[in-house]
Amino acid sequence: MPMIDMPMEQLKNYQGRNPKPKDFDAYWERALQEMREVEANIEKHPSSFQSPYADCFDLFFTGVNEARIHVKYIRPKQIKEKSPAVIKFHGYTGNSGDWSNLLSYASLGYSVFAMDTRGQGGQSEDSSMIKGNTHHGHIIRGLDDHEDKLLFRQVYLDTVQLANIVMEMPEVDEDRVAVTGWSQGGGLALACASLEPRINKVAPVYPFLSDYQRVWEMDLARDAYEELRKYFRLFDPQHLKEKEIFTKLGYIDIQHLVDRINGEVFMATGLMDTVCPPSTQLAAYNKIKAKKELKIYPDFAHEHLPGHPDAIYHFLSTW
Repeated sequence: MPMIDMPMEQLKNYQGRNPKPKDFDAYWERALQEMREVEANIEKHPSSFQSPYADCFDLFFTGVNEARIHVKYIRPKQIKEKSPAVIKFHGYTGNSGDWSNLLSYASLGYSVFAMDTRGQGGQSEDSSMIKGNTHHGHIIRGLDDHEDKLLFRQVYLDTVQLANIVMEMPEVDEDRVAVTGWSQGGGLALACASLEPRINKVAPVYPFLSDYQRVWEMDLARDAYEELRKYFRLFDPQHLKEKEIFTKLGYIDIQHLVDRINGEVFMATGLMDTVCPPSTQLAAYNKIKAKKELKIYPDFAHEHLPGHPDAIYHFLSTW
């Protein structure tokens, strides 16, 4: 079988390369406390798109740094008791997608929420005021400022805040809330379930945002990770700050968060993925202590995985 990464036996035991900052836990406790102090100011408006069996809303809330975050919210018309909810996160630079693509879970009687990541392709704001580079990409945004200014710190907190909002809705069973997404969406699903351990099910596909130093060492800092290469070329051409940079990126490396997950995890990886290399994904998966299952697609890269959307649907439809 062709390989672009480690053999499978090594992948099963790989524990990651990117350093974990010494104050990592304190960093995230401080971040979560900041989020808890934010007044969400939730607004909900009927969407121009509607369905015969579900009501569709544009939902907005205020996240950290006063950014207004947009979420597509679908609520089945026939809800007689508290029912499950599915929160979906999108791929890097994208948006929450079309309403019609969110309706499958509403047909099960589930509420569905799809968040626009701040500052990317949807309606959510990026309110960051930072020192230093803002060129080409969100991983490096805030890297030249205090670690609390890292943009993905704020994005991870948005996912948790949304999960909290969802769990407080009268129609939602807070014990049956799931998160899912592909690529960046998979990374955000893992981050959300790590920082909000009440999440019951987690279905990430080839998750982004893991083991940045491994990506660099594999010479795969292109496509989704191109900004790492751009950063060094423009701002540290001799790599004098390399250790400092990767350590700071460790604050937003999902592999260091996932041991907090309590919910059941159902993950998929393509072994020919050069966008999010398999080893970076397994660095996170191998640290998950909760019940978990990994589906391997040997011949597939960062692309559609045949049958896997159906497998996720089955996983999220059985509680």
